[in-house]
Amino acid sequence: MKDNRSSNTSNEFREITMVCRDIFEKKLSDYGTSWRIMRPESITDQIYIKAMRIRSIQEKGVAHVNEGIEPEFIAIVNYSAIGLIQLELGPGDQISANEALGLYDKWIEKSTSLMMNKNHDYDEAWRHMRVTSITDIILQKLLRTREIEDHGGITKISEGVDANYMDMINYAIFALIHLKYN
Repeated sequence: MKDNRSSNTSNEFREITMVCRDIFEKKLSDYGTSWRIMRPESITDQIYIKAMRIRSIQEKGVAHVNEGIEPEFIAIVNYSAIGLIQLELGPGDQISANEALGLYDKWIEKSTSLMMNKNHDYDEAWRHMRVTSITDIILQKLLRTREIEDHGGITKISEGVDANYMDMINYAIFALIHLKYN
């Protein structure tokens, strides 16, 4: 079932990643790289909180805090990129905003490349998914990530934490595309 909008995926993806990057950059201006102190496990838990809030709002149909689910999906993208940076560098001292942006761009680019390859193989299947299902898949990826982290990052056959962070970036962007264009 090929979707007529398949040619738009790259453009829509790029547009959403630019929105996420803009927010990342503004938060860098406000907070610096204070997240550098966080261990990857703490970042995973922060993403879990965001995903659970999305699911709660989806199930209840209302939010008591004056924000919808879009900012939470953006936060999942940005915290997942932070998680990838932390996996690469390890927790440590703050880095410059320029270095943080360069690393952010590197991981978003790698995630986008992964998405394009998978999207080719899966033939735009995500376009036929519900946003609620995307939320559930992100939560599943988080539970997998937590399990891998609890095993010291060692897997017997499965992809590692980094692959799960990249998948979460991509699924969150798919959800944002659905919310913006549907």
